[in-house]
Amino acid sequence: MSQTLFILENNQQVGPLSTQDIGAMIQAGRVNGETFCWGDGMPNWQPLRTVLPQLFQAAPAPVAPVQAAPAAAFQGATQFEVLRTEYYKMPKITIQQAEVVLEAGALHYMVGNIEIEVQTPSAGGFIKSKLTGERAVKPVYRGSGTIFLEPTFGEVNILELRGETWILDRGAFLACDRSITVDMYTNKAISGLFGGEGFFQTSVAGHGKVMYNAPGPVETLQLNNEVLTVDGSFAVARTGNLDFRVEKATKKLFSSWASGEGFVNVFRGTGTVLIAPVPNRFVTLINEFGGLHAAISRIGK
Repeated sequence: MSQTLFILENNQQVGPLSTQDIGAMIQAGRVNGETFCWGDGMPNWQPLRTVLPQLFQAAPAPVAPVQAAPAAAFQGATQFEVLRTEYYKMPKITIQQAEVVLEAGALHYMVGNIEIEVQTPSAGGFIKSKLTGERAVKPVYRGSGTIFLEPTFGEVNILELRGETWILDRGAFLACDRSITVDMYTNKAISGLFGGEGFFQTSVAGHGKVMYNAPGPVETLQLNNEVLTVDGSFAVARTGNLDFRVEKATKKLFSSWASGEGFVNVFRGTGTVLIAPVPNRFVTLINEFGGLHAAISRIGK
């Protein structure tokens, strides 16, 4: 078979690959006859031994863990990119017989044979969306082509999930692979009230890529049974195993008030926190002049 194929390696889609490429991967022990593959014209994912039997006739394939076949909805491949200009960043997603999930209203334009599916949210999801300001409906884009999201002055980043759960700040989610489960995460009452993060945030879990935005360059902090204290709401994302609380900056309420710190966001445990402590210059200008414009508008009334 001369066609190019996509394979599933460590639960990640890799490709397109030629027969020669796959042969080299077999020799290196990266894949074996039970590794699933898919190509144009194939109705579903099939073992490499079935699709390319000639590669397994000379010698037995190296032993590797048997992987479960992906669902038919996850066929094909996706590529997440960020196009950068002097002022803007524009997210770009290329899909080939695949599906991605976008934040409602994030689409700028798209090219190709792509369908949009919108599922009606549950009553609970609708109520949560009203409380959080997050969109309850996250449309699914299916087919082959290129999708461009709205350009932004902020930063756009790509997060690779390998089975873990992440909690994203409100408004940070942009798009993800269809294999990712997107839900709402409920913060503890006092954390939602005083922390600046709100009662609800977005959780993402599974295997695949997640695209998110941030007000400035992102720093990665690895906590090893440690405590991170943040005075502000610039923690963009955290792994779900971390404990998040809002606490007084000092043990006594008056001391917290006198210190000028008041309440702070506290992350405890072992995991990863992504922070954007310094907004980029364009976001800073928007925030400053946006507030000035609003003040002038109120004076003129």
